Amino acid sequence: RSAGRAKEVGIRKVLGSFRIQLIGQFLTESMASSVLSMLLALILVRLILLPFNLLSGKTLGMEDLSQSPLIFIVLAITIITGFLAGGYPAFFISAFRPVSALKGHLRTGVKAAWFRRGLVVFQFTASIILIIGTFIVYNQLHYIQNKKLGYQKEQVLILNDTYLLGKQTETFKNEMLAYPEIISGTVTDYLPITPSERNNAGVFPDGERNSKLASPMQNWVVDHDYIKTMGMTIVEGRDFSRAHSTDVDAAIINQAMAKHFNWDRPLEHRGGEVLGLKEGLKLHRVIGVVEDFHYESLRDNIGPLVMYLGSSRGSISFRLKTEDIAKTIGLLETKWRQFLPNAPFSYAFMDERFEAMYQSEQRVGKIFAVFAILAVFIGCLGLFGLAAFIAEQRTREIGIRKVLGATAPGIIGLLMREFVILIAAANVIAWPMAYFLMKRWLTDFAYRVSIGGWFGIATGVLTLFIAMLTVIYQAMSAAFMNPVDSLRYE
Repeated sequence: RSAGRAKEVGIRKVLGSFRIQLIGQFLTESMASSVLSMLLALILVRLILLPFNLLSGKTLGMEDLSQSPLIFIVLAITIITGFLAGGYPAFFISAFRPVSALKGHLRTGVKAAWFRRGLVVFQFTASIILIIGTFIVYNQLHYIQNKKLGYQKEQVLILNDTYLLGKQTETFKNEMLAYPEIISGTVTDYLPITPSERNNAGVFPDGERNSKLASPMQNWVVDHDYIKTMGMTIVEGRDFSRAHSTDVDAAIINQAMAKHFNWDRPLEHRGGEVLGLKEGLKLHRVIGVVEDFHYESLRDNIGPLVMYLGSSRGSISFRLKTEDIAKTIGLLETKWRQFLPNAPFSYAFMDERFEAMYQSEQRVGKIFAVFAILAVFIGCLGLFGLAAFIAEQRTREIGIRKVLGATAPGIIGLLMREFVILIAAANVIAWPMAYFLMKRWLTDFAYRVSIGGWFGIATGVLTLFIAMLTVIYQAMSAAFMNPVDSLRYE
């Protein structure tokens, strides 16, 4: 906008102003704007600090600003910004010859034009990268939340600290199963979510200590109702059964373990569990193979796992009916008070624990979205400024074109064309950069979405639409201006 003050500079010079006075005026005006912006920013920071802390998981306060070198950095940025913003009119426009300034024959130069356009391209490149990043983060989170996990996490309530029940744990479980609101229950600390119990112990195929395939893997202690309560699928063989007393020496493995040991017929094999240096190995006959399920974050591949019957009483998981969850929780608490009147009643839902595993990714997604909106807004400010500048510079050209028969839609299209090219250039630069950055982010996940071309296309259309909304006002103002007003002084 500073180019619009060229005539003011010319008149002031004719009336006797010195260049140093003009430089001082421009820098003072710019510095005052910068300081005012800083004060407004501090007020806004104060207002949004609480939601920002909730978003980022931090506990920042205004006192962190005053008790750290950050306040000096803020002041330095304010002064530097004011100087840079006022430097162009102060040192460049103040050097114009009065005659040229008053006639409007200012040559801002090709380099200056490319610099202005470059800034807009840079701003929108950053915006596009953030928008694509937001799309991919949310797409990955949607994939995680909807991926087939190999178990059913919904409607499972985990009752904590059930070790306090001691030998009454099974009695408590069976009494709760008498209620029709509860479908099934399992007593175990080993759950397919984190945090929960884990035991990475050595397993030897068919007891072969010297086997090259022997390796540490997950050893889980479960009860007879674990597979049913977790909603897992037996793909070969059978589940643990109370009708088979020999199941205390049996094992159920996942498909990953059968693949690891190259067992085409896993039910014909046994897994060797290390009992100790003196006791040697305990062999467990494989009676079933469960479909692979995700027991860690989707950042990790599904590893080999074996389940044995045993006692692990840290928690009880109940699968509930969906009709009245609040009533069922009330029944659980009442029964808990009967067994342990003074012990705290603590529970969690498995799906909530599952989502908590990905809190950092959800936070990243929200932060990406917020900063993408801010980046687009700032980019639009730059675009609006450039549109205003170009419309002002080409006022007379537009007036002449209208006198010669150009229509308003034609004028708007003429002005829009340049901005379409700038946004297209920003997309071409941003797409490969966004692809590289998000590809690296996705490498943290063993199971991830693919980065399709639609991300770039959707972002390109969105940014182009936003850009057109930004400049349409300036383009229409210039196109519908009366040519007499723009040419009357020529």
